[in-house]
Amino acid sequence: MAIEVRPATVYDDVAAVIGPKKPTSNVCFCLSYRLRASKENLALVGPARGERVRELCAQTPPPGVLAYDGDEPVGWAAVHPRADTAFATNRKIPHVDELDVWSVWCFRVRPGHRGEGIAHHLLAGAVEFARANGAPAIEGYPVDNRGAKVDLTMAYVGTRRLFEQGGFTKVADTDSVLNRFPRVLMRLDLA
Repeated sequence: MAIEVRPATVYDDVAAVIGPKKPTSNVCFCLSYRLRASKENLALVGPARGERVRELCAQTPPPGVLAYDGDEPVGWAAVHPRADTAFATNRKIPHVDELDVWSVWCFRVRPGHRGEGIAHHLLAGAVEFARANGAPAIEGYPVDNRGAKVDLTMAYVGTRRLFEQGGFTKVADTDSVLNRFPRVLMRLDLA
């Protein structure tokens, strides 16, 4: 298996990994943190969510990266400048300085491909994507589960260990908790 991580510019591939099984569903589609305005996020229902993601895939930079096994999309990571996300005004995730950092906040690996290290490839790909787009640093906000099992539906933010293995260091605690685990702010300088 040779995993390649590419910018998420092909909407159909993004939808295959993070889209709902039924287009009329009102699921996240990884827009909850990507959109700065919660009003916009709440207003997008059913197929409108997918259409908004299609628009984001056509923008520069696109909304994240995809992991491919050959031609098959097998994973997703949302990564974008923090200023363009809900993290710009999030009161539970602190800003440690005024650096124009990028954020990586969501990982999704398709069933049948879990346990193969895809999240590690996605994180490395997100770092390279941010670096290629001029980011001075990249942050993540994973759970600090201290080795305990994290519910699969709540593992989307990643774990502290994943980020540490990717070269990130903890720079701050947060006031955010997910699945009873505290989230920490991890950062990697890209300068």
